[in-house]
Amino acid sequence: MGRLSIEIDNRKIGGAYPPYVIAELSANHNGSLERALRLIETAKKSGADAVKIQTYTADTMTIDCAREEFVVRGGLWDGYTLYDLYKTAQTPPEWHKIMFDRAREIGITLFSTPFDESGVDLLENLGASAYKIASFEINDLELVRRAASTKKPLIVSTGMASEEEIEESVNAAIEAGGRAPILLHCVSAYPTPLREANLRRIERLARRFKTIAGLSDHTKGISAAIASVAMGASVIEKHFTDSRKNDGVDSGFSVSAGEFKRLSTAVKEVFYALGDGKSASSETEQKNLIFRRSLYFILDLKRGETIRRDHIGKIRPGYGLPPKMLNLVVGRKASRDIARGTAVSFDLVV
Repeated sequence: MGRLSIEIDNRKIGGAYPPYVIAELSANHNGSLERALRLIETAKKSGADAVKIQTYTADTMTIDCAREEFVVRGGLWDGYTLYDLYKTAQTPPEWHKIMFDRAREIGITLFSTPFDESGVDLLENLGASAYKIASFEINDLELVRRAASTKKPLIVSTGMASEEEIEESVNAAIEAGGRAPILLHCVSAYPTPLREANLRRIERLARRFKTIAGLSDHTKGISAAIASVAMGASVIEKHFTDSRKNDGVDSGFSVSAGEFKRLSTAVKEVFYALGDGKSASSETEQKNLIFRRSLYFILDLKRGETIRRDHIGKIRPGYGLPPKMLNLVVGRKASRDIARGTAVSFDLVV
């Protein structure tokens, strides 16, 4: 889908442009506004095109209840009630303006994942330039419509969703906002084993829904994110922290600042290495054509002398006629005296 493109803060996104790399801050602020602001600055230094946060409170996500169905069992968050997990992980609403102001001050895009309509309202008041719908909210079509109705670029993660659910979400966005959202392939497992990353699905999403596609990556490390570029990922989202030693609820599948810097560099290098698949040779390669074999006179000849096969060598450099022209030269006569080491050309033969 290379011809499709959108813009977020004047940065073009699509198959014809380098991947748009999003540093997902999520809960890695560990409850500290100072740390959240520092992470925004670190993301900028690490090559991120944007920082994404999450807009919710524990009360907008769930209720304070200890019944078994409200308790997480297994994985990184084993034993948490949903309410306590979201209370720990939330980015408080009162932080948002301060974070948006800092991002604008240092020149990096900040946008968010709202988890309900009140979150969209808050973000609209702050001038958010894009919206992201999380995998777990893809079936909340009312939320999708509200975010799309802002006419801002919309990104939707597709973890756990069937193709029917994705189609419903895409249609809801189009009905409300007039264009298909960017779809991010996502596996909603934290962390995702590499063998389950299924990056080939990125191409399928782009073809099936005729839109820009990318990856929301929950694997450990940066291999999957880099490889996703070869599968057509135009957007890459990766959870980010300054150091995994600062233990938090998302740190187990987040990358450090150093890893994120390598990711940001590598995905752009891979993008340029892929090329357009059309050009037969590159501009740099063209300069080396002179080192190909070509036809040269390797013996002296007199004017009028018949050119024999042993008069001509197929040698380097490449300034003479191509070797396939050999039979068109042998048997003809020299149009003038020819010195050994002269490139064969048709003006030298009769």
